[in-house]
Amino acid sequence: MLARPSTRRCFLKGGAVAGATTLVAAPAIAQSMPEIKWRLTSSFPKSLDTIYGTAQTFAKYVAEATDNKFQIQTFAAGEIVPGLQALDAVSTASVEMAQTPLYFYIGKEPALAYATGAPFGMNHRHQESWWHFGGGADLTNEALKPFKAHAILCGNSGTQMGGWFRKEIKTVDDLKGLKFRIAGMGGHVLARLGVVPQQIAGGDIYPALEKGTIDAVEFVGPYDDEKLGFQKVAKYYYFPGWWEGGAMLHMIVNDEKWASLPKQYQAIVNQAGSAAGAWMLEKYDSVNPAALKRLIANGAELKAFPQPVLEACYNATQDHLNELAAKSALFKRTKESHDAYMKELLFYTQIAENFYDNYLLSKTRNKT
Repeated sequence: MLARPSTRRCFLKGGAVAGATTLVAAPAIAQSMPEIKWRLTSSFPKSLDTIYGTAQTFAKYVAEATDNKFQIQTFAAGEIVPGLQALDAVSTASVEMAQTPLYFYIGKEPALAYATGAPFGMNHRHQESWWHFGGGADLTNEALKPFKAHAILCGNSGTQMGGWFRKEIKTVDDLKGLKFRIAGMGGHVLARLGVVPQQIAGGDIYPALEKGTIDAVEFVGPYDDEKLGFQKVAKYYYFPGWWEGGAMLHMIVNDEKWASLPKQYQAIVNQAGSAAGAWMLEKYDSVNPAALKRLIANGAELKAFPQPVLEACYNATQDHLNELAAKSALFKRTKESHDAYMKELLFYTQIAENFYDNYLLSKTRNKT
């Protein structure tokens, strides 16, 4: 992977810092910037070097772009607050910001499901396009207003795997009574089919699976799953993770702290979020293929969810989302925005990218 140019140089050249039309002016601008120190709590453990590493990369980019005038100290889940309490910590200003999947908090506001990724929703590229150009950012920040928080897009894990299971899933009946660690709206959908969803933060999943407290777990993809060791205690590795077409991650900032930032710093934070988010997805694309091959070589059985199971899950999803839309105007507006945008993008990608990718895949398979 090519080394990235200096973040500060890129931001200044791009005009992210107000008035920085030339590099000659940069030192004077940097000298005028106030010194600020923030704390960032993550919902993830340090062992997940790509997800947690994105928070560290984000903080590094912000520091580089401000000549270390704006420093953000990162803390892993549990060092300040547990991973599932990141939004609470931001709301109360216990920390200035947090790295977290917003679908952790759908119990507080169901519309936040779309901020990370709704079941049978858009893939990572489509989501990020919706965020920037389809109203996703405005709808998410509207949903976060009661929590005194502001969201900045910072990463995506891409289309996820379907998780690790102790037993095969052959029919819909095999889901009944299954204790499944799953975050977000997917757990609510699966509950309609008899699953007992469990929301457990990343660092606590393996012990629960090992002890039999849960029967199955989904997390991210091959690289992180291998690091957490799920293959040691569950044999069957399913795909796709239909509950997240692509999981967007965010930096959420306390509203008052965000408003108090100089405009130059706000611009730098936004661009650092984009740059660190791109780093995250690129990293996953570089490490997931080899990790999947290692998992299979070490005994994991890779399986697709049977078509009847996917159909049952899709139908349950539509019923669940429609029921929520009937109860909440914000959820209804968010769902309609998301679905309309996805329909337009799928119309295009099926013509261009999908055909091209499938053609290349057929050629690759023929060579092997």
